[in-house]
Amino acid sequence: MALFALAFGQQPALTLMSCTGMSSWKKGTFCHVLQSTDYTAIHQIYAHHSLVHLMAFSITIRRSAHTGQPITVQLQTPFVPKSQDLDLHQGPDFQGAHYVYGTTLVPEVEGGPQPTVHMLWTPVPQDLTLCGEEQEQSWEFLTAVAESEEEVKRSYSEGLALIASGSLHSSHIHAWDALWQGCCIDLDGPLPLRQALYGCLYYLLSAIPPRDNPGFLFHGISPGGLSNGTQGEDYWGHVFWDQDTWVFPNILLFYPEAARAILEYRIRMLEGALRNAEEQGYKGAKFPWESAATGQEVCPEDIYGAQEIHITGDVLMAFEQYYYTTQDQKLFREDGGWKLVGAVAQYWCSRMVWSEEEQCYHIRGVMPPDEYHYQVDNSAYTNALAQRSLRFTADIAQDLLIPVPEEWVECANKIKVPFDMEKKYHPEYDGYSPGELVKQADVVLLGFPLMHSMSPEVRRNDLEMYEPVTEVNGPAMTWSMFAVGWLELKEMQRAQSQLNKCFSNITEPFKIWVENSDGSGAVNFLTGMGGFLQAVLFGYTGFRITKTSLLFNPSCPDDIHKLKVTGVSYLGNKLKFTITKEEMRIEVSESPLDPPALPLEAVLEESGQRFPLGEGQSISFPTVAGWIQRSPTKAH
Repeated sequence: MALFALAFGQQPALTLMSCTGMSSWKKGTFCHVLQSTDYTAIHQIYAHHSLVHLMAFSITIRRSAHTGQPITVQLQTPFVPKSQDLDLHQGPDFQGAHYVYGTTLVPEVEGGPQPTVHMLWTPVPQDLTLCGEEQEQSWEFLTAVAESEEEVKRSYSEGLALIASGSLHSSHIHAWDALWQGCCIDLDGPLPLRQALYGCLYYLLSAIPPRDNPGFLFHGISPGGLSNGTQGEDYWGHVFWDQDTWVFPNILLFYPEAARAILEYRIRMLEGALRNAEEQGYKGAKFPWESAATGQEVCPEDIYGAQEIHITGDVLMAFEQYYYTTQDQKLFREDGGWKLVGAVAQYWCSRMVWSEEEQCYHIRGVMPPDEYHYQVDNSAYTNALAQRSLRFTADIAQDLLIPVPEEWVECANKIKVPFDMEKKYHPEYDGYSPGELVKQADVVLLGFPLMHSMSPEVRRNDLEMYEPVTEVNGPAMTWSMFAVGWLELKEMQRAQSQLNKCFSNITEPFKIWVENSDGSGAVNFLTGMGGFLQAVLFGYTGFRITKTSLLFNPSCPDDIHKLKVTGVSYLGNKLKFTITKEEMRIEVSESPLDPPALPLEAVLEESGQRFPLGEGQSISFPTVAGWIQRSPTKAH
């Protein structure tokens, strides 16, 4: 995007305003307004939501006083088509646009591909003038970026056609409207919480692949989204476990087709993951700590790629959640999913060693999510995740009628997950001493999202053991997971105190998150936003994705009087949940016939009462725990 400044010279005093309200989030548009007594200048910038290679900005000058004088706006743009990363060449202008193209100078890995970038942009003039007889005039400018000349020219031409028909911005807003209609989290509660939720949802939705565009190759979600700055900033735009563990569950619950695109990215990276495992001396597939275009490890520091191996289980947990939410066997049978799942199982089995002394399998020499510790044995999170990976692989193999190797079952059943029988809590790893400082959420993740089997007493002990020793200024997603744990235990005040810590990571006026509360780390930190959304979407509702059902067990703080979650996808259906302290209502808003959605029913945990859920039907009952499951017969 060609950035520029507006300069008005000898004009009346100007008042600056920025459109930061919820309506701007809804429209996906940054709006910058300059006002004087005689006129208003409006500058709008947006990345077009359906034409994904296109960015646009417009300038509108609107006369607000009865003067016949021309109004001239000076434009300043510092943009120069140069890059330290690309070998750029200037091509011939195209439909009034300047054109540059070039390849990346350095391949991601030695001998790897060097992608080509093509860019077209509307030249920015030195000034714009609203003539004396005109009341209002708008000027629109385009920037198109793509990987081929054909694609960049097609996108730019489509943008010009929309400008000619007067529908460039309206088509963008229409695409956002369609997206918002499919999902919403609304609550009757504190305004800062509502604003934070809408902000988080907006930034996450901005990062997902476009709807109704099956040929679009998605390249994953980086912790900072598309906000990557200069060299070394915002994790270089690489993909981490942040995508699979922190962002993915929110996307899955609303837009399973976008969640599938995220998984397809991992499938395309499988060859790189196979090579990673081979280079480290193991079988199967080991996903890189930092992934980009090849699936090979691109982390600039070797220790993370070598030791933070829980990433491989994080990837597989996303596949598991997707499968149990959609029952999409095609992804696994035909589209490469099974090959990935089986390769991960092979990796975990080859990574384990048998301990004669303890009569169980160990995983040694790892770095857990708590990156303050490394080269440790039997990380509780890593081992529990490996166990879950193997059990899911065995389950889906049975569904696909594929023989299950005995090794997978034995390794899953006999892997060590550290547990202190005396203190009744999970040590972070072998030799962990209570009180040692922890960087971020680690053991608390056993309860959620892993749902590792444990009693409420152990869950409480884990929370109380690690909450006071977790780094206060650590990554933003940490406290949301403590909040989910306390919500499980119906400790509303303790949950709220943890969630409130997240607000120190939210910057004004656009509700953009920073990674650490002291302002350091990645900007537009989607990981923190994903954790925060999960605290509401899975914490307040009690949603849990299991093999056979979608559990619910609402736990809302006292200042939340009503919670509405619209557009929850489960087994092809779209559901709307309305939750108050007294009553819970579930409505099936969509139950498509092509492909056919599976019939559902709601079951209440304590009474066993069952409610058929058919399209257009709405059921209500006192707010209690229960679950949604496939109905044995179609509801009428």
